[in-house]
Amino acid sequence: MAAGLLFLLTEASAIAGAILYRPLLGAADGRIPQGADTQALLGALCEVVLVVAVAGTGAALFPVLRRHGEGLALGYAFGRLLEAAVIAVGIVAVLALVTLRRDAGAAGGADAALVAVHDWTFLLGPNIALGLNTVLLAYVAYRARLVPRFIAVLGLVGGPLICASAVAVMFGAYEQLSTAGAVAALPVFAWELALAGRLIVSGFGPRGASARTR
Repeated sequence: MAAGLLFLLTEASAIAGAILYRPLLGAADGRIPQGADTQALLGALCEVVLVVAVAGTGAALFPVLRRHGEGLALGYAFGRLLEAAVIAVGIVAVLALVTLRRDAGAAGGADAALVAVHDWTFLLGPNIALGLNTVLLAYVAYRARLVPRFIAVLGLVGGPLICASAVAVMFGAYEQLSTAGAVAALPVFAWELALAGRLIVSGFGPRGASARTR
């Protein structure tokens, strides 16, 4: 149940953070809109919660995953830590941007650089690292029958899809915050919500697998 709640918390905090600091990142003239700095600070706090929740899912699921392969369990735990670390770098970039844009004499080049740092961490952490971690967890869940097959398949499809989308964004095919990017992220979003619901309602492990075979 704890792992399920943590997955829900990752979704809620990630969405809230992105909404709150978007006005700051989108200020093209270098001037922050009224209240955007406060919103960005609240967004950064949301993403601190996200970092803790992301790392927490790896720790919470480690005992279960270890029974199905210690290497895979360690890989998932460290993968989630890496994802959390990349997100943390993005938080620092946002906080530095708030400081810089509060200074009327701040250099535009540094301002743009911090936005770029945030955007790249947003691509590498909640997209590529998330996609790889999703594939790893979904593979274990599918192989060990820890969740219903359709949930595991969502992860097995969504993980590679969001990674492929991130690569497309890297090479300029489309913007990350676009219709195409949102469509590519939907399967992973559905996977995490379905997995969270399963963990909260029925648990995650051999007991759940046994119950499905009766």
